[in-house]
Amino acid sequence: MCQVKECVEIISRHIKNFKPKVGLILGSGLGQFSDNIITKSSLNFTDLPGFPVAGVGGHAGKLLFGEIKGTNVVVMQGRAHYYEHGQADIMSVALQVLSAIGCKSLVLTNAAGSTVKDSSPGSVMLITDHINMTGVSPLFGADGNERFVNMVDAYDPKLSDDMRSAARANKINLHEGVYAWFSGPQFETPAEIRAVKSLGADAVGMSTVPEVILARHQGIPICALSVITNYAAGMSETDISHEQTIAFASKAADTVEKLLNTYIESQ
Repeated sequence: MCQVKECVEIISRHIKNFKPKVGLILGSGLGQFSDNIITKSSLNFTDLPGFPVAGVGGHAGKLLFGEIKGTNVVVMQGRAHYYEHGQADIMSVALQVLSAIGCKSLVLTNAAGSTVKDSSPGSVMLITDHINMTGVSPLFGADGNERFVNMVDAYDPKLSDDMRSAARANKINLHEGVYAWFSGPQFETPAEIRAVKSLGADAVGMSTVPEVILARHQGIPICALSVITNYAAGMSETDISHEQTIAFASKAADTVEKLLNTYIESQ
């Protein structure tokens, strides 16, 4: 809690009388969305104690404060992942700070592999639920009964409806489905993909789920999008790589931009 309080004080000194309504956490290759922000100020993650050090390509590691379509927003350009340090709660301080400075809801984005042929690389999927394949939780070691978080409707139904409305307004084919979280950093095996397909997963990735759990713990409603950057292992002859992830996330950036601009305007 000391780090959270210190971060809030740093932010308050840095940008006075600013209260964001919506927080966004941008995944790999989606940094250009930040060009939509009328930026009032920014801080490096390294300026904020307890914030993650973004150690993955496509993650800028900055916190931006500004406005989109008349709505005050704070944007995390990047995130840290469980596989970087083996810490499931690596985003805990950041989520607590977003809550403490006033965010009423969050939008999470990620790059993911599709297990469904119809969701091809370059498309976007609204996450409606998830499967935690790692066996870990960012709430390990948390105290009190609040740690027993209810995960029903973890992806807020109203916010998801708002995102569907944004897709219709822009004539975007927004896929929907279940996201399976693997620890990484290695990509999944074809056998693992067959297994999670049988469990009902429509996309796979290495992030987001810890943040959803932390947001629920903080009582912040969330909406989440996966940018489909590849077919999952065993579904295509193309080799899976992080470079491919960045390339297809960038190709989908215009679609994500339209979706988020319209969505944020409705909040």
